[in-house]
Amino acid sequence: MTSTVLFDLFGVIARHQSPEGKNRLARTAAVPAVAFWDAYWAQRPPYDRGEVTGSGYWHQVADSLGTHFDDDRIARLIEADIASWSAVDETMVALIEELAASGRRIALLSNIPEELATHYEEHHGWLKRFHLRAFSCRIGHAKPEPDAYRWCQNALRAAPDRILFVDDRQDNVRAAEAIGIRSHLFTTPARLRETLAQWDAAPSRS
Repeated sequence: MTSTVLFDLFGVIARHQSPEGKNRLARTAAVPAVAFWDAYWAQRPPYDRGEVTGSGYWHQVADSLGTHFDDDRIARLIEADIASWSAVDETMVALIEELAASGRRIALLSNIPEELATHYEEHHGWLKRFHLRAFSCRIGHAKPEPDAYRWCQNALRAAPDRILFVDDRQDNVRAAEAIGIRSHLFTTPARLRETLAQWDAAPSRS
């Protein structure tokens, strides 16, 4: 049995942004949607790594768009951004509860800014089930940077082949595998259960 299952959050346990949430963000910014999303993602890595605050991030987005967001608009953008990432997959939440109750060691590695991390901590008690919560904004590394996985490995005090990483993005999975961490490309809870069962049935690893 693997010593730890290391989960991604968004796209695995929590859902990606809904069309409604994305539309609300673009409307709040009051700029063309295509340009908005280019700027949103281009400026995101430092925000995810905790190098800038929410206000600083949105000022950077505005600068790259050649516009200005006042404090009121930034507050509304932060609120809309959090709301757009707030939906969870209840089937996966149930699986997390089940795994924790069975005694399996579980951990979390997520690219997430501080405001959103705080929101999840305040509204989702199941986060306490994780032995380790590695939020990019607090560890200073974001997937697929190798140091994000190494940070988790060191914190878990586990050999890489004693960790099973679960993520819905191929680039993140490949980056974990490149340093020896076993990985599962997430598609459905049922497929993940199959992988966990196969892992449990495999011969013990030294």
